[in-house]
Amino acid sequence: QVQLVESGGGSVQAGDSLRLSCAASGRTLSSYHMGWFRQVPGEEREFIAAISWSGSSTYYKDSAKGRFTISRDGAKNTVYLQMNSLKPEDTAVYYCAATPLYNNYAGPYHYWGQGTQVTVSS
Repeated sequence: QVQLVESGGGSVQAGDSLRLSCAASGRTLSSYHMGWFRQVPGEEREFIAAISWSGSSTYYKDSAKGRFTISRDGAKNTVYLQMNSLKPEDTAVYYCAATPLYNNYAGPYHYWGQGTQVTVSS
């Protein structure tokens, strides 16, 4: 099975950018569709973006369209989430996740990273 480790979170000002990384080990990410999710304490985890195993298709939550970009680098076995024009409401723990190819991007997602905190101040 695949192990996922997120990095790149931090504390930024509104309007700044961050790039989150999700490094995989154990299996190649080409065996999975990949997604990014986020969660605020006391709320349900929400879908942000997903990318197909080949990288040819991407999907976004409406609020992320135009600001966030998901991508993958097969050579580095890593998935990224570029986040621009960050807002205080983007503050959350961000998780990457993997779902096998027999599922579509909607999941269910079987493998999860530990999360990385993003804090956006106004």
